[in-house]
This record gives sequence, structure tokens and C-alpha cells, in this order.
Amino acid sequence: MTVAYDGSAYSGFQIQVDHPTIQGELERALASLTQQPVRVHGAGRTDAGVHAQGQVISFRTDWRHPLADLERGMNALLPGDIAVRDAMWASERFHARYSAVSREYMYKLYIAPIREPLLDRYAHRLARPLAWEAMEQAAAMLVGEGDWAAFGQAPAGENTTRTVYRAGWRPGQAPWASEHPIEVREFWITANGFLRGMVRRIVGTLIDVGLGAIAPDEFGEILRQRDISRASPPAPACGLALWRVNYETAA
Repeated sequence: MTVAYDGSAYSGFQIQVDHPTIQGELERALASLTQQPVRVHGAGRTDAGVHAQGQVISFRTDWRHPLADLERGMNALLPGDIAVRDAMWASERFHARYSAVSREYMYKLYIAPIREPLLDRYAHRLARPLAWEAMEQAAAMLVGEGDWAAFGQAPAGENTTRTVYRAGWRPGQAPWASEHPIEVREFWITANGFLRGMVRRIVGTLIDVGLGAIAPDEFGEILRQRDISRASPPAPACGLALWRVNYETAA
């Protein structure tokens, strides 16, 4: 299944005791429909407050009715901030996380003198203009295979090497006209995998490049030295969304 969600009210994707999570809601809905416990596997373990447009999940069930009925039933039982966008049968070998070849994240921020409450839920606001050319110069250093220990933490037992296929900023569009000027920008990054907190810490450091606190060359040094203490604090979770998960072949 491909799942979209507003992560504002959840403590991340991965199930936790006594905290609302996306995985917990999905498993609760599946159990109600199938009358059996179902373990859901996600392509990415998004953190608390992070959203998704194209999260992919996989699971096994003895459901014997049309797949469309399962999809409709899920959307009827899930909270309003979680939706199943599509569903398909997969091979026994398919796993939402381990079968993925790349994931794409988008981080949205906007520049405005006064906060826009309806935009703040899905974008991070800055009041000062940013030096986009310097930020693009720094973002270009991210492309390629490397050790990303400066920007995130690996799950237990994994190394911190990942391959970034694309990284850069593009203009976004304000969702409505405003009497105050609003500039929207989106940071897009695609990689074969991500460390915990990696995208938000990269964005936080790129913002400091844009503010002039870090030079592009210094950004490169932080990346090469793999020292997370030199990176900036992570950008707020509200601006981040898991946009798409890619697989070599259809499930």
C-alpha cells in the first residue's frame, strides 16, 4: 500500500507503547478488518511530526476479498489524517523497506515577515532572506556516495555510508495570495537510504549557509570530517515529507 499522512499528531511512524504512531493506526485498522494481528513494515521510519505523501507499507494477511474492499475498509477506519492512496498484491519476496532502491524527501520552507498559520503546519518559516546561490553550492556537495555521520545516526548495526542521487533547491508556490510577500522554496533529496535525522540536519545546516553563518566551503568540511557536533540543529519536523519510494520493478 501507498500511504499518505499528516504526521503532526504522531510520535513518528514506528510503533511505540503509549504514544500514537502511524504504524499503530495502520495495524489497528488492519486487525479490525481482517480479525487477525497484522504486522506492518514501512519503507521509511519517519520521525515525530514528519509527513508523508508516498510512504509504502507491506504486510501479510489472509484477506480473501477483493483488494479494493481492503483499501476502502482501511480508509473508512483510519483517522482523517492518514489515507491509503493505493493497494496492490506483492510477491512473497517483497519488503517495503528492503526492496526499495531509493527514497525521495521534500523539505519546504518559506520566507515571510509575518507567520502564516495555515502554512506553518507543513513548512518552516524564516523571516530573513536566504542566499540561495550559496545554499545551492553547498547542496551540490551532497551528491554521491559518502559517509553521512555528520548529519545523522545509523540504526544499530548499520554503517553511515549512503549514496545521494540528487539534492537541490527549487522554487515552490504559495498556496494563496497574501498581502505580505511570501517566498516558498523546497529542498528535494533522493538517496538509496537515509540516516535518522539526516534530511532535517542537512536542511538546518544549509539554512545556516543561507544566513551566512556557515560558508559553503565550511559545509563541505563538516561533511568530510563526519563530526555531527559541527552541523547545525535539525530543521523543524513540520517541513519534511517522505515523498516517494522507488523500486526496481513493480511488486
